[in-house]
Amino acid sequence: MTQAEKKKTADLPQREGVLVSKPDERLSDDQVRLVDGVSRELLEDPGLFCYNQQATEIFRKAGAKIEDGKEAPRISIPPALLEKVIKSAPSTVVLGAREPANRLVLDAHEPRVRFGSGSETNVWLDIDFQNDAPAFTRLSGSIERLRRAAHLCEHLDNLDFFIRCVNIQDKTVTSRNKDVNKLLASLDCITKHVQAGLTSLEALDDVLRMGHIIAGGEKAFEGNPVFSFITCVIKSPFQIVNDTAATLIELSKRRVPVVISSCPMGGATGPFDEFGMVAQINAELLAGVALNQLVSPGTPVLYGAVPVRTRLDNLADMYGAPECVHYNTDCAQMARFYGLPCYSTAGVGDTDMPGIQATVEKLLTLFGVPRSGAQYVHYAFGLLERTNVFCPEQAVMDNAHIGIAKNMLKEPPISEERRDELLSTIRQVMQSDHRTYIYNLPLPTRQEVYVKYPLESEKGALYSAHLEYHDILERPRRRLDVALRKQISDEIPGVLPETLADEEA
Repeated sequence: MTQAEKKKTADLPQREGVLVSKPDERLSDDQVRLVDGVSRELLEDPGLFCYNQQATEIFRKAGAKIEDGKEAPRISIPPALLEKVIKSAPSTVVLGAREPANRLVLDAHEPRVRFGSGSETNVWLDIDFQNDAPAFTRLSGSIERLRRAAHLCEHLDNLDFFIRCVNIQDKTVTSRNKDVNKLLASLDCITKHVQAGLTSLEALDDVLRMGHIIAGGEKAFEGNPVFSFITCVIKSPFQIVNDTAATLIELSKRRVPVVISSCPMGGATGPFDEFGMVAQINAELLAGVALNQLVSPGTPVLYGAVPVRTRLDNLADMYGAPECVHYNTDCAQMARFYGLPCYSTAGVGDTDMPGIQATVEKLLTLFGVPRSGAQYVHYAFGLLERTNVFCPEQAVMDNAHIGIAKNMLKEPPISEERRDELLSTIRQVMQSDHRTYIYNLPLPTRQEVYVKYPLESEKGALYSAHLEYHDILERPRRRLDVALRKQISDEIPGVLPETLADEEA
């Protein structure tokens, strides 16, 4: 990106997020170089099994060594090729939004953190209060529940972007029409950036055409991509997956912003120890970035670190473990080393119900991972039972907790410009009869002050979150313009009536 382009993106209106003045760095410079070196060696030997023929040929043409095998070709990426593709990837990525003030400018060298939702959960946890006691019902995902989640997240002030968090399982949904409907259901109810994986490559052109309509044309979409994609192109350990590689190649050709995601489980599909985990996931992510940049140099791409722990009793994934903070903090540092914006992971509850255990598990990572300065922290809203359940009341509580985390991350307001003001305030208090500072609280326009816990209630935080969620449900949805909805319905194949329904199903 040229200096002129950098200045242009810097001047764009965008969501503020929170700027971390001094990011946490667990690794020394020597350790970063060591991880980098080991990752490069791993990409040469053992290299990667590649199950996609087109990706194999792209690497072959670029100079990678290809060794035929019984199971799949093995790709060995030489250091010179890796260095070339890393340099071609942009350090700044713009993620657009229906409301321009909600766009995100992700600069790999600016540790400005944003928080969003994530995962395509199969279960919606519904809560009803009977005689002041919560009753929990597990429901399947649907188009209407995805719309409801997007509407909720539109009104959660600490949520900066929306990754589809409900798997639509209506009987009318097929693999061919799923992508159009899940993206449209989200975009019709939220003005923040929307992100999702692609279920069917056949739907890509229809989905992009819909994006062009919403953004105001193909050129407008390039400057303001209202949605972007996630691709898990590498299956750990070191396997390039056929279908997601095909998807990444086509997305790269169209220069759509994309996350290269890798999710090794420490102790199962990745090493348990921190050094091994970070070296492996870093190598896998660089391989995905390499494929993306070989197809189309300069295409906007995010370094998508989702390292987790394996539970050693049942082999399930585990997010609320201290090692996950270590893994993600290290990955953010590695992304910064390469000049790549970082998509990171925090805020998941391993337990299946809202409560003190979920709160502790979530806050462990929410108070740890964002301090790394990762630009794009997903999974932070509403997730329980790892990434299997979305609970709207939990998302409301997460919003309150993330607000506290954001305030904790702010740089200290200590400056020479405030010196005289501070001296005057203290002297004024000492000359008063009451000698207290309650009358000198900073004004809200200058600095936020927590008067009380955001969800304080005699009936508990969960009840308060329940009331706030239902209050938000009553608010009008910030929908696409009627003319745009009609144009999309007329021109885009597969749009279901319930996706643009005027009333809740």
